[in-house]
Amino acid sequence: MAGFYERVIGAPLINCLCGSGFITRYRAEIVPYATGHVLELGIGSGLNLPLYDPAKVTRVTGVDPSARMRELGAARLAAAAFPVDCIGLSGEDIDLPMASIDTVVVTFSLCTIPNALRALQAAKRLLKPGGELLFLEHGRAPDPIVATWQDRLNGVWNRLACGCNLNRNMPLLIEEAGFEIQTLGQEYARGLPRLAAYLSFGRAH
Repeated sequence: MAGFYERVIGAPLINCLCGSGFITRYRAEIVPYATGHVLELGIGSGLNLPLYDPAKVTRVTGVDPSARMRELGAARLAAAAFPVDCIGLSGEDIDLPMASIDTVVVTFSLCTIPNALRALQAAKRLLKPGGELLFLEHGRAPDPIVATWQDRLNGVWNRLACGCNLNRNMPLLIEEAGFEIQTLGQEYARGLPRLAAYLSFGRAH
């Protein structure tokens, strides 16, 4: 039943929401900073691909366990102006040469990866010296009332949203993985329920 729900309802719904115009505007503020060989954690249906600068990006390696999301983005992956290859694994299980990646990109995926800390630590080991992490995530709100409801409803949300978690502290998670955040923006995104609207976005080394 879970597989049927994800394929028919969950994945198309998430693809639609994450590809909406107001979310794309946030993506467009972060993704074009990527350079060289990019590792994208949770590439999904490739919503970031049109936003990469083909003059700066040489290849994108995407990691995502959802075959359904890759199906939804097949045309987008095929139309990319640079080589794109996808690894059908979760972010914790990346198997690439050490220090082979110039930029790691993760957008609206750390909320879903079961062991997000381990995935970030694995990505950090793959980065070349001076490499960069670009991130755009929703997570735990600073408002105590909103945060309380995030905790209360996280279990139900997790099941309905194909593993998404409402209450992860994204900047703390990134720092715990060994990154140093260079720039950080945080705000409630308009157009989303406040439970899932608190965004953290920026760049880390």
